[in-house]
This record gives sequence, structure tokens and C-alpha cells, in this order.
Amino acid sequence: MKKIGILTSGGDAPGMNAAVRAAVRCGIEKGMEVYGIKRGYEGLLDGEIVNMEWHSVGDILQRGGTILRTARSTRFMEDRWVEHGARMLNAFGIEGIIVVGGDGSFRGGLDLSEKGISVMGVPGTIDNDLAYTDYTIGFDTAVNTILGLITNIRDTSSSHERSTIMEVMGRNCGDLALYSGLSGGADVILVPEVECDINEICRKVLQGQATGKAHSLIVKAEGFKMDSNEMARTLEEMTGREARAVVPGYIQRGGSPTEKDRRLATVTAAKAVELLYNDSSSKAIGVSRGELIEMDLADALKVEPVFRSDLYELTNVLGKGR
Repeated sequence: MKKIGILTSGGDAPGMNAAVRAAVRCGIEKGMEVYGIKRGYEGLLDGEIVNMEWHSVGDILQRGGTILRTARSTRFMEDRWVEHGARMLNAFGIEGIIVVGGDGSFRGGLDLSEKGISVMGVPGTIDNDLAYTDYTIGFDTAVNTILGLITNIRDTSSSHERSTIMEVMGRNCGDLALYSGLSGGADVILVPEVECDINEICRKVLQGQATGKAHSLIVKAEGFKMDSNEMARTLEEMTGREARAVVPGYIQRGGSPTEKDRRLATVTAAKAVELLYNDSSSKAIGVSRGELIEMDLADALKVEPVFRSDLYELTNVLGKGR
């Protein structure tokens, strides 16, 4: 394979630029022409395809976001537009592409692979919701960003003797809440994978108050069934302590990627280039138990998520108010 492309799709994630850098330079090193496809599948459909040189990806390793920009494409959900995307790639002579993104981006890539394009999926999403790989690019950075926010909010919560509900991203995956809550010393962690009603939440907060705790911290995944502001109002009524909901939103997406995310992005993108160079069929690249893995793209999307119930139970032990 002599001509390849790379795009970043869906929500941006710290480390995407590291993946772009590795793909471009590894491809050039192998004598391939590498094209950057701007604005994800939307840019592909509109022909926003540019040749990338070695210097095109200089000084981007440490930057968050993505220099290729990103977008969500509703057009690409229709078969006629997928066909159009394949024709656009053929017009440029591009035989295979690297897709850096999450579940939706991979599914778009799978559709494209059925049109004869070899697609390599590199997992780029802060949500960590691609089950075939242990971790996704951007997850570690987002967890550390949330930890910083937890540290800051804890000072204010303690000073005002209030309960704080911090709602973090993750869609229907609770990993951001679980990992940041465990490492941040949350009293309660609420995730979509585990049922928990308001009475149980209030009981845990009251147990902490009874031991003299100056504040309570609840880390809630956005996919958990209760509304954060409504939860705060109910919590205040039932515990007699002031409660506030904090939603940091897109702050969680930004920032310079951690070493772990830069390394994960670099090695997975380099592997994607190697597979395309060897004319491989479509694959998803990831890590399992510290080892780099590759899996058929369709099979990777079928892997069911396994929630870390052991970590969740540990948070229940550590967060007990006694």
C-alpha cells in the first residue's frame, strides 16, 4: 500500500495529535504518501484531504485536541454517503485509512471497509468505552484532569461544610467516574453499571456526617439515571446539609496529554501504519495487559464491556463513614 490517510473523528481526546504525528512520520519512513483528512468523516465527504509532510506534524506531540479538527457526521450514517466517501478516497488513490476515535467512529470505519477500503481503528476517546482494549487514548489525561478538579472542589466543600456532586463525562460508561472517584477519595461513586437510589446515597452521606466529616464528595457519571441538580436538592432536604452540583463539562477533554496517552497513541498509530503497509485487512489496534494487540475491526466492536466491580467494591469500603 503506497497511499494512506488518517482522520480524527467524534469527540476530541488528548493524544490524538500524538497519533497523527506517529502515523505521518512512520508512513513517510516506509516510503508511503500520507494524507490528512480534516474534520473526520464530514471532511472526507467534502474532499478536505491534504498531503502531510514530515514537518506538518512538528511540535504537536504535547498539544491537546487535534490539528486535523474533528466532527460528528450524520451524513455518514447513510449508505449512499459511505459510498461517496469511498469514491472520494479512490479519487485520491488512497487505499487505506487510520481512524482515530471511539465506538461511533469505528462503526463508520467498518461501513467504509465494506466498500473496499482497509480501515485501521486507533482508540481515541476519553470515555474508555471500547471494550476490546484496556485503555483508550485520552482516558488517562481526562482522569488526571478530573482529579485536579476534585482536589480544588474539596477545599471549597470542606470550607463551607457542604455536599458536592461532581458530574463527569463518559456517556454510558462509568470508567471516568470510577477511576477518578477511587483515586480522588470520593464518598460515593455513581455509575450507569450499578443501581443506586437516592435513599442509599443520603444514607452514605449521613453516615459520614455522623463521624464529623466536614464535607461529602459524590462523583457521578453523566450516564447515571438521576439528574445532578435534582439530586443535590433532594440531598440537601434529606441531610440538612447544603449541596451543590458541579458539571465541569468540556474542561475534561482538553489539556496536554499525559505520558501514558502519548505513548499509547504513538505505538497504536505506528502499528496501524505497519498493518496498512503490509496490506492487512481492517483491524482495531489496542492494548491488553500491557501488550499491543490487533483484532478484526468487526470482532472488536462485538466485545462486551466488563465493569471493574472489584474497584467499585473497594470504593464502597474506603468511602464508608464510620
